[in-house]
Amino acid sequence: MRPFAIKHIDHLVLRVSDLPRSLAFYVDVLGCTVSKVREDLGMVHLATGTAMIDLVTLDGVLGQPGGAAPGAEGRNLHHLCLRIEPFDEPALAAYLRAAGVTVEPAEKRYGAEGEGPSLYCFDPDGNQVELKGPVLEVS
Repeated sequence: MRPFAIKHIDHLVLRVSDLPRSLAFYVDVLGCTVSKVREDLGMVHLATGTAMIDLVTLDGVLGQPGGAAPGAEGRNLHHLCLRIEPFDEPALAAYLRAAGVTVEPAEKRYGAEGEGPSLYCFDPDGNQVELKGPVLEVS
C-alpha cells in the first residue's frame, strides 16, 4: 500500500530559449501572473490558478543540464511536481527505493502553495519527478 495520495500537480518547469518572449506569451496571452523571480536560478514562477508554470532560461542553473534548446536533441521539461500528503520522508524514500526508484534527499523548495519539503526521484526513462509535501509553517 502506498504511504501517500496525490492531491494535484503542483508545478511544471519549462526550459525556454527567450525568457521575455515566453513571459509575453504566458503572462500577456494566457493571463498567468508572475509569482516570484529567482534570478539565481534563471527562473520565473508563474501563477496558473492552483498550480504554477516555472520558466527557466537555457543558460541558467536549472536550464543548462538540459543541453540544447528544446527540440530533437534537447528536453524541454525539467521536471514534473506532484503535491502529496502526507510527506513522511523516511516512509516515502523507503517505499520508492523498495520499488527500485532512485531517490534524492528531501529539501525545502518553493512551489504553488509556498515553501515545503520535497524530494526528487526518477521515472524509468530518467525523467525527474518531484514529490512535494505541505507548506511549512512559519514561526
